[in-house]
Amino acid sequence: MGRVRKVLTGPLVIAMLVVAVGGAGFGLYWFQPWKLWQDETVQEALPGVAETSAPPAAAPAESPSGSPSPATGPRTLASGELISHEHATSGTVKLVRLADGSHVVRLENLNTSNGPDLRVWLTDAPVKQGKAGWHVFDDGKYVSLGKLKGNKGSQNYVLPGDTDLSGFSSVSIWCDRFDVSFGAAELART
Repeated sequence: MGRVRKVLTGPLVIAMLVVAVGGAGFGLYWFQPWKLWQDETVQEALPGVAETSAPPAAAPAESPSGSPSPATGPRTLASGELISHEHATSGTVKLVRLADGSHVVRLENLNTSNGPDLRVWLTDAPVKQGKAGWHVFDDGKYVSLGKLKGNKGSQNYVLPGDTDLSGFSSVSIWCDRFDVSFGAAELART
């Protein structure tokens, strides 16, 4: 009986316990399972005309609906609906040229799962339904527009000024940690 007790409290058991606790800690850090139950909602307005220090100019021309005309206000160049991949995902994606000539990718009414290391990617990959579309977005060209600000709501992602838009046709909510798309949208020119 004394020998059994000695084995159970020996260095081997302590080493196994340290490895098990360390493995559990790493697993929790890596997978971050609690994020599946945490929502982050972000509501951003579409950026308007850039502020300048110049004196105010004449009021912009208005369309019959009362909003700024396309020549002076934001203009949607392409849009598409998000489809689900690894996680249920919905919402609208728009590629918008702002009045100052810069571009943003706008996510509207986004609803997806939260997760570790989620990014917004502008890509050249085709959007495929089901599991066939989960891993295609890192196979070709893509521009990472930054971390996903929130898994719900409407938000804007600024494109780098030197981005040639002609080579990109889709947007993915990309999990960089596991190399998988949570959801994606094919962009159709408007």
